[in-house]
Amino acid sequence: MCVGIPGQIVAIVDAATDTATVEIGGTRRAINIACVVEGRPHAACVGEWVLVHVGFAMSRLDEDEALKTLELLQALGEMNEEPCLRQDTPARGDRHG
Repeated sequence: MCVGIPGQIVAIVDAATDTATVEIGGTRRAINIACVVEGRPHAACVGEWVLVHVGFAMSRLDEDEALKTLELLQALGEMNEEPCLRQDTPARGDRHG
C-alpha cells in the first residue's frame, strides 16, 4: 500500500520546475513542490515539512505532526515502502513500467 510520508524540504533544486530536495528518514530525493509553493518564494519552503506521495509534496505539515507520523509509520514498518515515494513507480501488477 502506498501512503504519504512526511519529509523535510532541505533545498530548492530548480525553482522553474518546482523541484526541491526532501529528506525522509535520512534519505534525500528530488520531489515536485508545486502543490505547496502557493505563490510564495521557493526559498520559503526550505525547512518546511511536507507530505510526500509518489514524488510530489501534497501538503504542508507542522513539525510535531510530521514527527509523530514518521514515528507511527516506522512502528508499522511502512517506511520500507520507498517505491511509493517515486514518480516512476509502476501501478500494482504492471511489470512493464
